[in-house]
Amino acid sequence: MSRKTVLVTGASRGIGKAIAIKFARKGYNVVISCIRNEDRLMQTKKEIENYQVPCLAYMGDMGDMDCCKELFAKIKKQFGGIDVLVNNAGVSYIGLLQDMSSEDWDKILHMNLTSVFNCCKLAIPYMVHQKQGKIINISSVWGVAGASCEAAYSATKGGINALTRALAKELGPSNIQVNAIACGAIDTEMNQWMEEDELIALVDEIPAGRLGKAEEVADLAYHLGYKESYLTGQIIGLDGGWI
Repeated sequence: MSRKTVLVTGASRGIGKAIAIKFARKGYNVVISCIRNEDRLMQTKKEIENYQVPCLAYMGDMGDMDCCKELFAKIKKQFGGIDVLVNNAGVSYIGLLQDMSSEDWDKILHMNLTSVFNCCKLAIPYMVHQKQGKIINISSVWGVAGASCEAAYSATKGGINALTRALAKELGPSNIQVNAIACGAIDTEMNQWMEEDELIALVDEIPAGRLGKAEEVADLAYHLGYKESYLTGQIIGLDGGWI
């Protein structure tokens, strides 16, 4: 059986890196991308190749269709196509909506939502041709519940959730499953801005009594990418019972 291929966007660190390494450990060809941390991306590539699987690393903005087209051309040349797409790339914005500039609004939509559209649009033809595929969108509990001072971020993740549900219906007849993981508070660099007392207060709100681990997101992403065929159109909360 030929080796399957996974693309993980935003894979230089945190959740994306953990997902890419998980698939590498399971023997997949791995394609990784990020927009600016080249040194970290190359380190991730090195760690992936330690599992004796090929890895294609790409520096570029997944919110830019030209960059995405260039990446998918490289994927087609090296691997022929992709079997699993993990849309993980994204940024956060914390602050009052009234203080947010139009430029910052456009940036977070570009990075968090347009990137998902671009990668899905280019991955779908491969998956339809082979009559199977998995799309996994890394979302957030704030896309379900909304967060004060993270209105724009919540809007992008809510958009991802709606896109997930709609696309699952659109692609179901082609045997392509589309699901999202709505992450809660995961122990990554995205949360390192918090003061110690803020972090303690946050953990106190979580019934599980701790932050989640990037590896736990990776385990679920792999399960969705490998195992399930009837589970589709779902927004799966991974938040320790928080929301």
